[in-house]
Order: sequence, then C-alpha cells, then structure tokens
Amino acid sequence: MSKHTNIDGFFMSRREQLEPGRRPGLDGVKPVRRTQPAVTDGAPRLQRRTSMPLNATADDFLHTTVGSVDAGKKTAIPPLPLDDEPEGQPKKRRWPRFTKPSRRTVKRTLIGFAILLVLIGGFFLVRFILAGGQIFKGNVFNAIFADGKPLETDENGRSNIVVFGTSEDDPGHEGAELSDSILVISIDQKKNDAFMVSLPRDFYVDYGMACISGYEGKVNEVYMCGKANGNDSEDAGQEALRNKVGDIFGLDVQYSAHVNYQAMRSIVDAVGGITVKIESDDPRGILDRNFDWKCNYQCHYVKWPNGDAQLDGEQALALARARGSIAPTYGLSGGNFDREQYQRKILVAIKDKAVSAGTLANPVAVNGLIDALGENVRTNFEAAEVKTLARLGQDITNDKIRSLSLVEEENQLVTTGDIAGMSIVQPAAGLTDYSQIQAAVRAYATGDTAYLEAATVDVLNASGQPGVAQTKADELIEDGITVEVVGNAPEALGNAPVQLYDLSGGDKPATLRKLETILGTKAISDPPAGVTSVSDFVIIVGSNGAS
Repeated sequence: MSKHTNIDGFFMSRREQLEPGRRPGLDGVKPVRRTQPAVTDGAPRLQRRTSMPLNATADDFLHTTVGSVDAGKKTAIPPLPLDDEPEGQPKKRRWPRFTKPSRRTVKRTLIGFAILLVLIGGFFLVRFILAGGQIFKGNVFNAIFADGKPLETDENGRSNIVVFGTSEDDPGHEGAELSDSILVISIDQKKNDAFMVSLPRDFYVDYGMACISGYEGKVNEVYMCGKANGNDSEDAGQEALRNKVGDIFGLDVQYSAHVNYQAMRSIVDAVGGITVKIESDDPRGILDRNFDWKCNYQCHYVKWPNGDAQLDGEQALALARARGSIAPTYGLSGGNFDREQYQRKILVAIKDKAVSAGTLANPVAVNGLIDALGENVRTNFEAAEVKTLARLGQDITNDKIRSLSLVEEENQLVTTGDIAGMSIVQPAAGLTDYSQIQAAVRAYATGDTAYLEAATVDVLNASGQPGVAQTKADELIEDGITVEVVGNAPEALGNAPVQLYDLSGGDKPATLRKLETILGTKAISDPPAGVTSVSDFVIIVGSNGAS
C-alpha cells in the first residue's frame, strides 16, 4: 500500500505532506493570485481567468479578478489566456449553437399565427359587412359566402351601369347635388368586354316632372329632381337618372352608382396612386389655372406634359374636374369633352390598380378601399352580384374596353347650342333627335362598329331596269349603311349581279366587312373605267342584282 494520500486521483508530493492539525484535501493548495488593474475610465476591469481552486473564497475571487492600483499608479498586466487558447493568439469568435425547437413550441407558434390570421380576417369581414350594408342591396353575407349572381342583361346580353358624381361632400360648392359627371359603362359578362360613353352635364332634356329649373333643362339636374320628388329618396334619384340616360342612349340601364368627391380621393390614395396618360392637342400638355388656389397660387396645380402622369387622390380629382375654364390655359380646348375623356381614363386606371395582386394582398390598401366605398358610394347592386363584379374587373382587360366619344370630328353626334341665353349641349341631329346617338351606341352594343366609320356609299344601276339601284339602296339603309348617291352606270358593266368597289384606301374596315357580308361578294380596289365617285364605296347592280 502506498504511503501517499490519494484524493480523487490527486497525488501530493513528499514535501507537501500535511502539517499537524491540517485536514487532508485541497485546503493546503494556495490559490494563485494574478491580478490586472483596469486601464480605462479610471475603474477596474474584470478579467477572465483560466481556473480557480475548488476551495476558493469570494474574497479570493475578488482579489484575483479585480486587480490592484498602487499609489494611484496603474500597472497593466497582460490578460490571462482564455481556456485552451494560447497566449498571444487572437480570440476566436464563438457562435451560439442552434437548438432545434420542440414540437410543442412549433405547434404553439402555428396556433398563435392562425389565431392572428383569424383575428385580422374577422376585422376585415366586419368592416366589409358594415360598409357593404351601405353600398349594396340585400343580404351582405351573400357577397361573401354565396356564388356570384350573374348581372341583369338587356336584349344584346349587356349589363349597363350609369356612374355619376356629385359634390355634396365639398363644403361651399354650389349645386352640391347636381350630377356634373355622368358616365355609362356597358359590360358583356360572357365576352368579357366593355365600352364607355360620357353624357355631357349640359345636355338638354325634358325632365318629365316639375324641377327647380322647370320641366326642361340640363341633364345634371335629373338626379336631384328625382330625389326631391321621391321625398328625399336616394333610390328615387338614381332611378330617375337611369331612366333618362336610357332614353337618350337607347339602352336598358339596369344599374347605377353614385359617388362623391371623397370617393375618388380615397380610392386613388387607397390603391397607392394611379397612372394616367396625358394626351392633348397641345405639345406642352395641359394647364388649367382653376386649381392654383390649392397651393396658394405658388404653383400650377393642374399642369402635366403629354405622357404618363403619376397622380394621388387630390390630383386625380383635379384632373377629373379640369376643363380649361380659367385663362391662361392650354391642352383642354374641348372643355367638358376633354374632362369626360380624362374621367374615363381615371376610371380605367383605378380599375387596374384596385384588382392588381399587390393591392388585394395589402391589408392597408384593402382597408382604405372598404372605407372609401362604404362612406362615399351608393348603388342598387345586390350583394350577391359583388363576386361577379369583382371577376369582371379582373377579366376585362384594357384592350377589351372601348371608349365612345360623342364629339369625334368625323362623326360628331352632339353640338353646343343656346336656349333663352343658357348654353347647352344638344344632339347634332336636332334638339330632341337622339337617333344618331342611339345608332352609335347600338353599334358598340352589338359589335357592329361600321356606323362609327361614317362611310358613304354610291349605288349605281347597270341592269337597264328602272328602280333596281333604289331597291338595293333601301336595303342597305335599313342595315345602317349611309347611301350618298343613287344613280346609273353603263349597262356594259352589268354582267355580274353585283360588284363592290373599295375607294376608302383601307380606312373603313368595319364597313368593308359589313358590305361584303351583305352583298356576298369580295371588294375590288379599282373601279371600272367610266365610273367616278367621291364616296368610300361604289356598288354596281347588274341585270339580276335586284334580287
């Protein structure tokens, strides 16, 4: 048996034998005291050490780590190496180990996230229900849980909506309930196409009831008059305007949407602004000084060069109202007609932005849209039709949206006039003659756009039989073709039943297709010798062409 005392593998050397009265163990091991005084801020700095005796006291630890200061003189002592790092080597940065979360932690996290989504969804659901109750008719839950109900249609399979704006939310604005913006949108929900046409606010009509202006006046008073005659009923005002617009355009207008100024501001801001292309007849773009008060006359508030313009809500509203009424101005020579053009552009731009994935995925934008619609829009749509509207907004692309202008130079359908000193807009065909306007709208509604090309046709008789050309001309007129001249051609040209000559140079493609379909023959570019005409097409009827 060894004479050395063994404590947990620790062997004492012979010269370290215990003195009398001392217990075996590690009490006899004196701690190594190495100190390092602080060298910054005048305060001691703690220094990590490699090891401490197992029987070290708190006092030992304090003296070992704090260091000392001798007579106010700081003496720097090199720090001890950390653990197994050799002295003089840079310290290695140690990254914390990744600990895989437990299943319980993952489960709780997912449950918490799901609850958060439910709360957010519930918030927007409540907001939509509250707003939807103001915007739509019927049970609002049908807008969320029911399948989309198809929109009502007319004989052409189209759904027609009149969108009109008032300014009752604009303090101090005269005629707050006058509908100064009237726009018809016609939609084919099967073909996913649409066309838009604006009705000038100064269009002269017969009200069919007693109004402030009497029994006749401008169309912008119809909504206000209908509402007043219906005991201040919003529904009565919208119905009166739907019926009057339908009479003018020859349409069955099933739906209406009433918006105010704030609706446009809020909707445009909610979707993060819109882009509208400025297209004027002036190379400088457009300028309207009527809105300079918005910046204390330190700027031109409505001034944009031709090209794409980025607009916020206030700017979009200003553009929708601009008509160059205050000099100096440029680029808005069409006045109200230019304003209507930009209103249609703004509406399309809002549609594009509102149905984009970025907007629909943005809770802030969705919340802003709900607020803007709920507080500032009134319609007669049923809640069950909302999903159909949303689908159409996404499926009808811009190339499927056409715009019908009533003031095209080649086919001007309205003109200005004066009644008892009041400036008005009236049909070019006559004060109460809506036939040309209705024909143009019908062309868009049916897809037969030949009428809009305003092409002219000469019908010539080469059969030698009296009345043959007139009979054919009457048939073409019934089909909407404008016959300019009915006359005769040399009988030598009457060998074929009917011949069609295109003198338009390719500028009237819709009329060309229509004539080829009606006559059952292809057009020839060059007319025969001896035939002259200033019309776009010439038709020569032969010996058996009357039938």
